[in-house]
Formats: sequence, structure tokens, C-alpha cells
Amino acid sequence: MGDQSFDASDPTATQGSHRTGSSHTTAGDAFSKASDMARDAGARAKRAASETASSVSDSVMGLLNEQLGTGAASAGRLADAMRVAANDLSRESPLLAGVVRTFAGNVDGYAGRLENQTVEQLTKTASDYTRRQPALVFGLAAVAGFFAFRTFKNAQSISSPQIQPNDQHQPGWKQGHA
Repeated sequence: MGDQSFDASDPTATQGSHRTGSSHTTAGDAFSKASDMARDAGARAKRAASETASSVSDSVMGLLNEQLGTGAASAGRLADAMRVAANDLSRESPLLAGVVRTFAGNVDGYAGRLENQTVEQLTKTASDYTRRQPALVFGLAAVAGFFAFRTFKNAQSISSPQIQPNDQHQPGWKQGHA
């Protein structure tokens, strides 16, 4: 046992090292294939998520565009009702009827413009207006915020009435004092 030599001509020594190198190569190939498969699966998942998000976004935009059209049609019907009211008012108050007709024309004009626009176009128009008139937009936002605050504050005070303390139930009250 002591004088065994391990030279390259020994077939068992070559087979052992060849097997070890082959198993490393096989393991490396398997790991490489697994990595490629995982990368492909990740790419497919990303594409699927992107397509799903795009589909949901398209659905939401379609719904919003539909609601915009419905709102425009409702505004048109409101303008028609205002014209009918103006016709009824014309006998009693021609001046007020003229104001109502003018307002109905404005509402109808806004409805007509909204009817042919998409949400993207409306958003761009609002954005452009905000850039041109920032003070007016922020002023209107402040006024709307003020009215919203007052409305919520009044609604809260109505829904929860404050209890006024009764002097008879406070400690230290004496019956002899009026």
C-alpha cells in the first residue's frame, strides 16, 4: 500500500478525476439552465403584470370616458330643463327668464365641449388652464376648501349635540344657594 503510485497512466485515477469534472460540468449546466428558466419566468411574469396593468388602466379610462359622456348628456338635459323653466318665467318675469336662458346656453355649451372630449384631453385642458391662471385656480380651491370645512363642521355639530353641564349635578353645589 505504501508504494502505490498515482500516475496519469492509471485508468482508475483518470476515471475518478474525469467523473468529478463531469459532475461539476453537469451541475454547472443544470444551475445555468435553472437560472435561465428563472430569468425567463421572471420576464414572463413582468410582461403579464404590465399587460394586466395596461388592461386595467385602459378599462378605467374607458369607464371614465363613458362617465364623462354621461355627465355631458345630463348637463344637456339640465340646459333643456332650464330653457323650459325660462319659457314659463317669461310671462311673469322676462328679465329673470333671460338670465336663465343665458345660463342654459352656457351649460349647453359646456356640455357640448365635454361630450367630444376624453379624460386625457380634459386633464390636459385643466392643466393648461392652471398654468395660465394659477392664482385663480388656487383661490377657487381655497374657497372650495373653506366651504367644505364649514359644511363638515356644521354637519358634525348637528349630528352630535353638545351637552350643557347642569349646575345641580356638579360637586360643591349646595341646595341653599340660588
